[in-house]
Amino acid sequence: MTTQVAPHMKFQFPSESKPSRRSVLVAMCFLPSLLASRWSTAAMKSPSQGSWTLAILPDTQIYSQNFPQHFDAQTQFLVDNAEKLNLKYVLHEGDITNRNTTDQWDNALKSMSMLDGKVPYAMAPGNHDYGPKGNGATRESYFNEDRYFGPNSSYAAQGSIGGFFEEGKTDNTWHEFEAGGKKWLVLALEWGPRDEVVEWANKVVEDHPDHQAMLVTHAYMYYDDTIYDWKNKGPKQNWNPHAYGVEKATGTSVNDGQELWEKLVSKHPNFRMTFNGHVLQDGAGFRSTPGEHGNPVHQMLANYQMNKEGGQGDMRLLEFLPDGKTVKVRTYSPVLDRYDERPHQQYTLNLEELANFTK
Repeated sequence: MTTQVAPHMKFQFPSESKPSRRSVLVAMCFLPSLLASRWSTAAMKSPSQGSWTLAILPDTQIYSQNFPQHFDAQTQFLVDNAEKLNLKYVLHEGDITNRNTTDQWDNALKSMSMLDGKVPYAMAPGNHDYGPKGNGATRESYFNEDRYFGPNSSYAAQGSIGGFFEEGKTDNTWHEFEAGGKKWLVLALEWGPRDEVVEWANKVVEDHPDHQAMLVTHAYMYYDDTIYDWKNKGPKQNWNPHAYGVEKATGTSVNDGQELWEKLVSKHPNFRMTFNGHVLQDGAGFRSTPGEHGNPVHQMLANYQMNKEGGQGDMRLLEFLPDGKTVKVRTYSPVLDRYDERPHQQYTLNLEELANFTK
């Protein structure tokens, strides 16, 4: 069954060079009802009995730079509500910092450390977490230092982390947990993963055929519901990992969304979901396509960095219902105690069926 979601609601003035006074008044009259249909300010919704929750933290770069209180609010909310939500895991989509500087990593560490010993989490560094001043031109990052999230940090000591791609670095990890009567596998991969990282990730998935697999990496989907495809689209899609010069500077490969789909995600019958941030415009995307074995793979983009104060705490809460297949996707801000109920921010998936959401 294909699920359809209504497109964005837009108010347009009559076709004239400038809006008339009457059309402005009409728009003002409709504005409250339009806003009411998009936002819901209320206490956090309680999940269904027997459900469990996966939390997604999109780009926190502006929080680490200018609004650390919003980053704190996100992780403190998750700790405070872990039992109520039956929260099993937290995934960070990358661009943890904006400039890859120690002061910003200090802020990020303070916020993420609130989860230590309370809720397990996975982190996939983004382009702003690498290179001088976060320019993404090299693969050097403070992320891998022990004082932050390196191999001797509290992050690396989590019992749910199964392994790392290379010794001395933690920017490529795999994680496992159980929820809803199923075993789950998380691959958290670096910005523009190298070929050898993709090969390693394939081996990890192959070694866990009884796990439902999901990928979190910084750049995969684009805002128009397609995926990054440098070979066919090149610079027509902004911010593709191939455009940042890291291949030339480091002599290593880079893989974008299409390459990750072909080389990794589509190849395994147990792959179910992908998550990424990075992309601007409306910062939202959804794609549901079958893998080589016919299994539906739901792919999501969520990013709020371009919004007021870097997003004012907006994050994704995915509620997995006890039927083992239904997933409710919600966007919630603990800063505003507000749900974003627009169709591209709130919808329902079936893990066993393809979905077609239009914006």
